[in-house]
Amino acid sequence: MDAGQEQSRRQSGEQVRGAVVTGGSRGIGRAIAERLARDGLKVVVADLPAMRSEAQAVADGIAAAGGRAFVVDVDVTSEQEVESLVQESASRLGQLDVFVANAGVAGVVSLLEMAAEEFDRVVTVNLRGAFLQYQAAARQMIAQGTGGKIIGAASIVAYRPFALMGHYSASKWGVRGLTQAAALEWARHGITVNAYCPGIVGTAMWDLIDEKLAAYEGLEKGQAIRKYSEQIALGRVEEPADVAKYVSYLASPDSDYMTGQSVMIDGGMQFS
Repeated sequence: MDAGQEQSRRQSGEQVRGAVVTGGSRGIGRAIAERLARDGLKVVVADLPAMRSEAQAVADGIAAAGGRAFVVDVDVTSEQEVESLVQESASRLGQLDVFVANAGVAGVVSLLEMAAEEFDRVVTVNLRGAFLQYQAAARQMIAQGTGGKIIGAASIVAYRPFALMGHYSASKWGVRGLTQAAALEWARHGITVNAYCPGIVGTAMWDLIDEKLAAYEGLEKGQAIRKYSEQIALGRVEEPADVAKYVSYLASPDSDYMTGQSVMIDGGMQFS
């Protein structure tokens, strides 16, 4: 649904849809928040308290462009904070229609060298965090009786793990499985659950991955990402906006008959 359709909804007195985007202060999350706002949705930009100034800048930019956005602090590993995020967002938005569980972390270390604490850190944020967000969002949508769209952040590694990123790969495989199970359980409530699987994206996260991979492989900074980017059929590194365009579809009524899917949007690195 584009901004014109949302404008028609407003003019007809229908509820303007509201969306939450976690990890919304930068990178893919920022691009998703801005795109959904351009589509006409009211948006909550959610991120860690330490990211509040960046999240507020995203919300201010949305407002300057004629949209509506709010900022809410959240640590997605905290059940209480995720529940509070959903409740506050539903209150500010009027109701919760779309929840994008985008927040995540990565790391680069070999499995033999990996400390259990590092494994736990990545899996706790990426997989436990996704579970808490999915659960809280679904409970709110069911209570509203409105159905809704839950959208998760998986990755190309949900289909093809990367060496030196075993914990990240495991966490995103988990998100893929969680997405399928949630789709099965919540379809009867009119809730669709899907995920997006980016490849190599030009973000701060991939800058860090590049630096760490280069160190492991004896390369200069920037060489690792160029090496892996050679596998991209479309011949360029992905931009956050490429992901946001697909999430726009998942958030729209156009995807109403799609659920339980984790779709690769990676420029043609991996084919299912």
